[in-house]
Amino acid sequence: MVAAVFHSPLEATAVPAPTSSPIAKAVSATKPAPVAAAPVPQKPARDLRGFWLAVLPPVLGLAVLVLVWQAIASTSNSGIPKPAETWAQAVEVFSDPFYSNGPNDQGIGWNILSSLKRVAIGFGLAALVGIPAGFAIGRSVFLSRMFNPLISLLRPVSPLAWLPIGLLVFKGANPAAIWTIFICSIWPMVINTAVGVQRVPQDYMNVARVLNLSEWKIFTKILFPAVLPYLLTGVRLAVGTAWLVIVAAEMLTGGVGIGFWVWDEWNNLNVSSIIIAIFVIGIVGLLLEFALIKLASLFTYEEVKA
Repeated sequence: MVAAVFHSPLEATAVPAPTSSPIAKAVSATKPAPVAAAPVPQKPARDLRGFWLAVLPPVLGLAVLVLVWQAIASTSNSGIPKPAETWAQAVEVFSDPFYSNGPNDQGIGWNILSSLKRVAIGFGLAALVGIPAGFAIGRSVFLSRMFNPLISLLRPVSPLAWLPIGLLVFKGANPAAIWTIFICSIWPMVINTAVGVQRVPQDYMNVARVLNLSEWKIFTKILFPAVLPYLLTGVRLAVGTAWLVIVAAEMLTGGVGIGFWVWDEWNNLNVSSIIIAIFVIGIVGLLLEFALIKLASLFTYEEVKA
């Protein structure tokens, strides 16, 4: 306890009170003992609930799919193999996915790699053309008005409608399939890039004019960082379209590829392998989509509000 001794009206000095004072002893005896802070209780129940909410719905969805598949396969004259039969066939197929007994008899691994190679070439060519074209169309009102009708006319055309044009021009199945991927992948990149450029705030461009920045500086310092999320969205849509198109194109053109493998198994009346190929196509497409979503998330920033 502290007792104050006043020397003047403008000054006060604090001195310790004598500890032997009966008042001090009484006050100190009535002070409650300090209470230790209780530990923050953990919430395992909530964590467990979140785990089950993340895991249980997909598992139930797969279980429903298998049950419906089993029910349809159990009906007479359906011709669809049961899940157990398909699983046994899948184990056999993936036991040696990279065997090669000639150009028309190769494992599923080589067919997937061949399809991915065609997708990479066609998609890469589409990116080399589509992304710069999108920047140019977005920057120029004249080019935008010039090419918008053409894009609106050609974009809805079915991918397989371009395949005969590729066969006619390139005289080969493989370049025709790549051409089909190219022409179908270019539109999402052109459109999304152009929209991203047109949505750059005008204040940024006004500052660039005031600073008298060159076109290259405007591109590297203003346009590209602002358009990158739109560009990556176009890339993701283009990859999904490319993977969708290549399966149908390979069914018609033949050769090595997952689409040709599906058609060849149909000719052999091996329905189990067709179902396996459907799952493989879906898984590969899902992995491509997931990888590009993760890539896009690295360059997408939320606006922080004050």
